Amino acid sequence: MNFFERQAKARRNTTRLVLLFALAVAGIVVAVDLAVLLVFGGDPALLAISTLLALGVIGIGSLYRVASLRSGGEAVAQQMGGVAVPEDTTDLHLRRLRNVVEEMSIASGVPVPKVYVMEHEAGINAFAAGYSPSDAVIAVTRGALDRLNRDELQGVVAHEYSHILNGDMRLNIRLVGVLFGILMLGLIGRKILQHGGAVRSRDGMPILVGALIALLVGYIGLFFGRLIKAGVSRSREVLADASAVQFTRQSSGLAGALKKIAGLHDGSRLGERADAEEVGHMLFGDGTGLRGLFATHPPVLERIRALEPSFKPENLERLKAQWLASPPSGLDEDLRLGLVQHAALPQSSARFSVTPPMVAAQIADPNQEDYRRADAIVATLPEELRAAAARRDTAGALLLGLLLDEDADVADRQRSEIVARIGVQAAAEARRLRDEHLHALHPMLRMPLAALAFPSLRLRPRPELATFLDTVHAVVHTDGRVSLFEYCLGRLLEVQLRETLDPGRHARFGRRKPGNVRQEFATLLAVVAHAGNPSNPDDARRAYLAGMQRVLPRDHLPYAPPAEGVLALDAVWEPLDALDPLAKQVAVEAITDAVSHDGRVSVAEAELLRTICGVLHCPLPPMLERG
Repeated sequence: MNFFERQAKARRNTTRLVLLFALAVAGIVVAVDLAVLLVFGGDPALLAISTLLALGVIGIGSLYRVASLRSGGEAVAQQMGGVAVPEDTTDLHLRRLRNVVEEMSIASGVPVPKVYVMEHEAGINAFAAGYSPSDAVIAVTRGALDRLNRDELQGVVAHEYSHILNGDMRLNIRLVGVLFGILMLGLIGRKILQHGGAVRSRDGMPILVGALIALLVGYIGLFFGRLIKAGVSRSREVLADASAVQFTRQSSGLAGALKKIAGLHDGSRLGERADAEEVGHMLFGDGTGLRGLFATHPPVLERIRALEPSFKPENLERLKAQWLASPPSGLDEDLRLGLVQHAALPQSSARFSVTPPMVAAQIADPNQEDYRRADAIVATLPEELRAAAARRDTAGALLLGLLLDEDADVADRQRSEIVARIGVQAAAEARRLRDEHLHALHPMLRMPLAALAFPSLRLRPRPELATFLDTVHAVVHTDGRVSLFEYCLGRLLEVQLRETLDPGRHARFGRRKPGNVRQEFATLLAVVAHAGNPSNPDDARRAYLAGMQRVLPRDHLPYAPPAEGVLALDAVWEPLDALDPLAKQVAVEAITDAVSHDGRVSVAEAELLRTICGVLHCPLPPMLERG
């Protein structure tokens, strides 16, 4: 199952969640009406009022909780007591965590998420939360930092990246919101009974009876809520384990983390938190202790044996005895692991072969080679650029520096646009970084560097982000003759920042089919074909037709490069991003056909393909060729 099939399945799971929620609401309403019928008799007006009240309470509760989570993953992380990890931290545990997260983001082609640590949690656990990769948060417990070695931490983080890439994260946060509504009646009944001294009189008895009914019905809501979370979560945890192994190409790290959960006293349990159960379905390991029908995770021994079939319960008993006497230290174990071998980057002039199915299979599916290359990319980046990406006061200037044109006159006008919007200092820093470092940067390092800078940029106040977006737009469109790379990088920044400013608004799966966006496909493929063959119209036409044959084989839309050039793409992104997941797979294959029509793809073309995939929310690893 590839990325697009998993996205389609996630959309079906969303529909399934709606149906299960509707059944739960129906069950609660029926229970309320039966209780009213037994206590107060069969007055139709009273039954109608009780039905409306039950529906109103559930609806208001769900809407309130969904609204409270509209800001995305950060709201969940902060609710769980998470503390943000600074981009420039020097703490060894936190630095190791940030390195793992950054390398995995580069390997998978997604923006680097914000990183949080639940400092007061001794158990080994983690979760990913958010509506989209652009507003994602990864949170780990202090126990995970202290007890897991780097390989094991990689396995846990890779498991959470699976949830980000597969669309599970979006479903998880919605599940928190909608299930709150079916628990509302029970919460109201409990509060009234706990603080109902003022109504303990004959006149107040109907209120107390109603509260008791609400409390009893609340257990029905709790039953349905746990059942829905268990049904939605268990199979996805198995898939996430398998995806993590596929990501890192080794099972020992993830298996080691699960063994420590099973063998250490604290396991994966969270402390005595009232909200632990609310997010239980989002966690890496079981954080609440629910078993049987309500278990949100498969048994930990079952998960270990899926990774290591030869592992036996007696092996776990030996580990428990060993760790009881000497609990493991992740950093100490790291000393025995050695350094990661860095993979080499291809030459800027290199060309390599790809096929459309091969590229589609790589979307959101990085392997061990991608991870090694991500490590090489991070190690190859100049230290000053990495430092600029990690500081929120210079991250914006760094990104603007990537967009500055090589033509001196155009660059001067771009500088004027920056000065007019965010000041002389930012413009000077962008120009300095461009002149001293960015002009000589390997093409394959530009997008990874932007990914590292993105979390730092998100830390700026919302009004400043809006101003920065305006600046990016002005810089990209200074003379109306921007390169396709500059345009796409600018557009990608806009997409990611807008999703950061309003995560809930952009949380949706598309439903359009290719036949509904014919002209948009024609425009995109014409621009891509012309950009790859600017001086050879015949080759450009062949590239265009190769892509159109893949996506719309029965339609005849002649090759016609738009007069406005790359700016014509402004009109295509929203319709194409609204494609059904499986239609997006065809779109990626069509774009690949267009850039590889001659059987070879240059590094620049590969970077163009990767950038377009990023705009369409189809994250592609930084390197296309795989051994």
